[in-house]
Order: sequence, then C-alpha cells, then structure tokens
Amino acid sequence: MSKQHWKEGTVQEFLGLSDADMAVVETKVALTRTLRTARKAASLTQTDVARAMRTSQSRVARIEAGDPAVSLDLVFKALYAVGMTPHDVGATIQETPVPYRVK
Repeated sequence: MSKQHWKEGTVQEFLGLSDADMAVVETKVALTRTLRTARKAASLTQTDVARAMRTSQSRVARIEAGDPAVSLDLVFKALYAVGMTPHDVGATIQETPVPYRVK
C-alpha cells in the first residue's frame, strides 16, 4: 500500500471530537496526573485513598489511569481525599494547557 492511501491527522480528527471534548480530555488527564502525584507526596497508597473514599483500590487505580468511564465527580472526590483543596484543584485546571479553541 502506498503512502497516498494514508492520511495524517490528529487524535481529535480521528475520533471526531469537538474542541470542547478535547479540552475536557486534557483537563481530566491533568487532574488524574495531579492525583497520582499528590497521593504519592502524601505517602498514601491507593488502598488508603480507597478507604477514605469508601470505594475499592481498583477504582482508585482506574481513576489514576484516566479511565474514560470514571466521572469527573469521582476524580474530584479522590483529589479531596488526598488532601487537595478546591483552590488546588482550580489551580491545576487553570494551569492545564488546552491547545483547542473552545467556542
């Protein structure tokens, strides 16, 4: 197959996502990375966080992995369980580079 049959594009184009969809994806990725960093900085295990959230360790692992089935509500709950404040969470969101124009 020659190169003429291939089209280069972005993940956004391939998945047919809007700019707003991509902004949500980028924000969720930043929040879940922040969760893992904050958990480790607090010397907490996923089991510790799960206990504080009254959920399972596997669910905390899915949150940290950025599983698309995990709601943003659950991500926020986990962030607060590791000791972050709404201000901390807001700062993370504000610092998230979102290279998409949200209309």
